[in-house]
Amino acid sequence: MPAEGGLFMKRSRVHVVLNDDLVFDVVDSGPLGGEPVVLLHGFPQTASSWAHVSAHLHQRGYRTFAMNQRGYTPYASPRGRFAYRMSALVRDTIELLNEIGAPEVHLVGHDWGAAVAWSTAARHPERVRTLTAVSVPHRAAFVQSMFTGDQALRSFYMCPFQVPWLPEMLIRRYTGLLVRALSSTGMQSAQIERVHDEIVQTGALTGALNWYRAMMLANPLEVMRKVPVPTTHVWGAKDTALSHQGAGLTERYVTGDYRFVTLPDATHWIPDQNADELARIIHERASTNQIAPAIPGT
Repeated sequence: MPAEGGLFMKRSRVHVVLNDDLVFDVVDSGPLGGEPVVLLHGFPQTASSWAHVSAHLHQRGYRTFAMNQRGYTPYASPRGRFAYRMSALVRDTIELLNEIGAPEVHLVGHDWGAAVAWSTAARHPERVRTLTAVSVPHRAAFVQSMFTGDQALRSFYMCPFQVPWLPEMLIRRYTGLLVRALSSTGMQSAQIERVHDEIVQTGALTGALNWYRAMMLANPLEVMRKVPVPTTHVWGAKDTALSHQGAGLTERYVTGDYRFVTLPDATHWIPDQNADELARIIHERASTNQIAPAIPGT
């Protein structure tokens, strides 16, 4: 359908073969000539969590690429936690950029997607024009907040997630556990139903939990690596999963232009519940820096 400026809108769900011959599900949408924005989702969601943000970005002329990440689609779900190390997740992102022919992109991540975005920007700054990290702070700031604040208490659920098979078995058998846990974080009923349909029912839960099981395999030197690209960190003041302390510590790990934005009424689920505001923040970050090159329309 026509878009502003006479461009044509592209919306398609394509299967892309990337790292380790895995086949990823990618939603490519927006004006064909728009600056590319890559959107990385978190746990326990898929690329569909970016639908509202994408729509707002399209109105501003951006083309978006939202990928179901490793473990979230049937043909991109390798077995074992070693396949979910951060190095592999970063390679998936870089290979997506190569596949779509984008030398640089505006990179946006939420929750675990933010962790991947932080690491990608730190290891491959030449590929990231701007970074917008939502909810989750820089990885080193997160680790530091575990010892200097209440983040360890907020992240207690990560310990039982380390046990093989048992967490997913309990979640599948007792769906009320998942509903209560997500409701307590501010997730709305329609979002919870989508989690059940897209994660629990499809069998993606083990792959999603393997991200947590691979946490202990992180290279400390990589965790400490600083980010030299223009960066905005967005945090919701009603986020029960992430403390303000981690957000406050993040600035010391960014050497590029840094902005911190607090959304006073936002929970952890900012892409779903604050889509218009988040899209505005992404646009403000992107538009105040050198324009990322558009990619060829296909």
